[in-house]
Amino acid sequence: MKKIYIKKGDTVYVNAGNDKGKTGKVLEVIRSKDRAIVEGINMVSRHTKPNAKNPQGGIVKQEAGVHISNLQLVDPAKGGPTRIGFKFVDGKKIRYSKKSGEEIK
Repeated sequence: MKKIYIKKGDTVYVNAGNDKGKTGKVLEVIRSKDRAIVEGINMVSRHTKPNAKNPQGGIVKQEAGVHISNLQLVDPAKGGPTRIGFKFVDGKKIRYSKKSGEEIK
């Protein structure tokens, strides 16, 4: 399993696929499949049976997973896509932006 630099709650930029150029917030990271579910990205139609949550049933639009190789973190300082590095500060491992050098929270 490869390293995953993206975490839940991060803002990411999509650099490949139908939604190329869009940004969104990561809702979930699926480590076993190297995928992330991003808000408003890779929308698919699901045909659902009636249930307690959706008594009518029908076609529901929802997000599908995007491979993490197609995502880049958005730089907190400059706003564009950036690569991520790791460094130790006071004995803690932190992520930082390679573009601006700023720490990613």
